[in-house]
Amino acid sequence: MGAIIWLASYPKSGNTWLRAFLHNLLRNPAEGYDINQLDDFTLGESSYGWYKLIDDRPLEAYSVAEVAAMRPKVHKSLTTLYPDSIFVKTHCAVMEDHGVPTVNFEATAGAIYVVRNPLDVAISYAHHLGTSVDTAIEFMAKSRSMSPASNNHVHELLGSWSEHVESWTAKPTRALHVVRYEDMLGKPQATFGAIVRFLGLKPPRERLERAINRSSFRVLQEQERRYGFKERGEHAERFFREGKAGQWRKLLTQEQIERIAQAHSEQMRRFGYYPVT
Repeated sequence: MGAIIWLASYPKSGNTWLRAFLHNLLRNPAEGYDINQLDDFTLGESSYGWYKLIDDRPLEAYSVAEVAAMRPKVHKSLTTLYPDSIFVKTHCAVMEDHGVPTVNFEATAGAIYVVRNPLDVAISYAHHLGTSVDTAIEFMAKSRSMSPASNNHVHELLGSWSEHVESWTAKPTRALHVVRYEDMLGKPQATFGAIVRFLGLKPPRERLERAINRSSFRVLQEQERRYGFKERGEHAERFFREGKAGQWRKLLTQEQIERIAQAHSEQMRRFGYYPVT
């Protein structure tokens, strides 16, 4: 029986990019790993298929409380799939959902948490949801906010952006590695190299660089253009939209910037996003 290494983040913060990197590094394919096969190796804990093994009713028949009760059992069942550690994606905050923990730490070996400036998250999340930026900002500030069940996935308890970030990162441990999206962009060798070291891996330098290149935003975007991407939101034109940092400077109004900064200044300050400059 293995144990879970969580790939955790608030939505639209770089989780899929991290998964693509790990696939390219560990599977080392002849060419860039197919983005539509990412769940072959990095599983999603919210996928309805895992819950169906416990309760075979249709997804729409589940209540939120029933899903919350099943979640720890699903996490435990995932550890039986491989003899070693298994990478599992989650967007859940570390909270209690109807009195049940959203993360089963008894089944956990560690976690990699990706954080991204909420000023940019708001723009990307609005495109993903097909809503206005103002609606995304409001959702990100809402305590205990929830991503509803849809697209063959059960609900996820996100909390506000600040609640999410704090829930995963407030208590540093050797089993937790926190990475900033902006550093994945700006310092890829150092940032992805640190991820590899956290996992206890020592790949040849050329293999690490090949994995970084094959999971670059440009490569992922081109794959989506040619083949589509099954994780694209139903309201979004594309999943891999820009892959940049600092877009908020051109796309957000001063009032929107101030709303985000006021709601999330404490956690933004921890990661160098505040004061807003």
